[in-house]
Amino acid sequence: MTDFSAYAVSNLPLNAPDFSKINEGDYIAHIKEAIKLARARFENVKSSNEKPTFANTITAMDNCDTELDQVLSVFYTLLSAESTDAMQAMAQEIGPITSEFSNDIGLDPTIFARIDDLWSRRDDLGLSNDEMMVLEKSWLGFTRNGAKLSDADKDKLREIDSQLSKLSPQFSDNARLSANAFELVVTNEEDLSGLPENTKTAARETADAKGHDNAWCFTLEYPSYIPFMTYADDRALREQVWRAFSARAFGDDHDNQDAIKQIVSLRIQRAQLLGYDTHADYVLERRMAENFDNVDTFLTKLETSARPAAEKDLNDITAYAHKNGFDGDLKPWDMTYWSEKLKKAEYDFDEEELRPYFPLQACIDGAFAHAEKLFGVTCTPIEGIPTYHGDVTTYEVKDLDGTMRGLLYADFHPRAGKRQGAWQGTIRDRDTDEHGETELPLVSIVMNFTKPTKDTPALLTFDEVETLFHEFGHALHSLLTDINHGAISGTSVFWDFVELPSQLMENWLTEPETLNMFAKHYETGETIPTELIEKLRASRNFMKGWQLFRQVSLCRLDMAWHTLDSADGIDDVINFEREAVDEYILLPYEGGCTSCSFGHIFRRRVQRGILFIPMGASIGRRCV
Repeated sequence: MTDFSAYAVSNLPLNAPDFSKINEGDYIAHIKEAIKLARARFENVKSSNEKPTFANTITAMDNCDTELDQVLSVFYTLLSAESTDAMQAMAQEIGPITSEFSNDIGLDPTIFARIDDLWSRRDDLGLSNDEMMVLEKSWLGFTRNGAKLSDADKDKLREIDSQLSKLSPQFSDNARLSANAFELVVTNEEDLSGLPENTKTAARETADAKGHDNAWCFTLEYPSYIPFMTYADDRALREQVWRAFSARAFGDDHDNQDAIKQIVSLRIQRAQLLGYDTHADYVLERRMAENFDNVDTFLTKLETSARPAAEKDLNDITAYAHKNGFDGDLKPWDMTYWSEKLKKAEYDFDEEELRPYFPLQACIDGAFAHAEKLFGVTCTPIEGIPTYHGDVTTYEVKDLDGTMRGLLYADFHPRAGKRQGAWQGTIRDRDTDEHGETELPLVSIVMNFTKPTKDTPALLTFDEVETLFHEFGHALHSLLTDINHGAISGTSVFWDFVELPSQLMENWLTEPETLNMFAKHYETGETIPTELIEKLRASRNFMKGWQLFRQVSLCRLDMAWHTLDSADGIDDVINFEREAVDEYILLPYEGGCTSCSFGHIFRRRVQRGILFIPMGASIGRRCV
């Protein structure tokens, strides 16, 4: 019998996993054994002669795959945050295995008959609101993912889902490897003109770590890329870095073009097999927008407002650059540089002035103090909880009366095995186990923040502090739920709502009352000056037209890929992309391909539960 105890250790708080005892080489064997156990339990549910009830069908089935859920939650947590080449290779094997199993359950006529029977009698079952929502999500998960298809079409669906389960991790890995492959090594300090001292220090330490003597090394990780593009005076070097960033997984050894074409083609086939014209039609049916016409109307409205504002932003930056010695046309690698200079001129404000007031630990403490005032919860470091990396800190989250809410794993700095960006994920949702006991959530927040140097703590930009509050808002959504059904607890809500708690948290950040709790100079202890807060608040709308218009272009690109009703239109990825977004881009095209690293639309969504959303569908809830 396979020992799954390392994934939920009985003598650790909340049965947390012991990452130190989970061996990379065991994942596939453990997954296969967990599936074997789950199949036997599902067979027991299927063979029952009892009339279907919520307890003997929905609850029973939800507890069939406990071990599988534990193993996959750990695996996919690490695949994003602490990946290795071996894990990426395993993902190619694990995807089809779990896809096959989820489809075996999701397409099983006997299982669906029990759920369909419950759905037909739902108004007579005396279900609570929570139970009714779980039943609805279950029934829709089956019907929207092929339960009513013919046997022949079910076989086609299985093959499509199997292929998709391999392509999504392949897409993510290509983007990660391509970004990691780039280094800009500078040996002449004069080439660093304009860069803040903390950025140069970090680049020096990166170079030392990578074996480059007497040099400065810049990468495509955001804490390196963003300040370089914002402050580096050397235009040629900015162009070099911009071109590398824009060409991630495009035309190199990790090219994603074929993966994109295959993903889009398979999504079209899948949607049409299920009775929809396009993948967008399939997805939007369960979104607030409901259909593409509504999306198009909304984007057109945004575009109408954003375009003149974006054009004004571009004209203002161009005029300012020309007034201050720049000759020629602005290029994409000039925009962040000159916009920062214009912002400083207009508002007498440089965001680098904020860094000394945002040491990481103080920001973490501030987010926790804010949550205590707002929600009545405390977050306290807890010792003895094994983590997957030395950078990870674990906190126990409790109500003020001492009631435990869950554990929070916080992981803040970039490294080679971590994908870019920031996200909140769950190792376990709040749920009810097979004994009827409540399982409390294990939640992670993962970032790629500025690292500490030998001489200074990690000093964050305001955007990074905002990201911390945003992802912590998602974490609180998972931690503070009182729902005991994993399928609908925490962030397992309608997609349109999932961002609300995070937006609420970050919107407090420009309030002096919030900042004054924690924004203190890391050397002097001085509270952030009121005039600096006012400058921050005054500059918040700077370049918003430009930024909104860019978001419209990304939305249009997403819709262009997913409103196709035939794969015939995707012979050339870059040409397709240019046709989709050219009218929303105000600068001439200079190279690169957004689609090839556009993980939000091509990366597989992290999901929970075989019962509710078959894993091959790639339409479950995401790491938010």
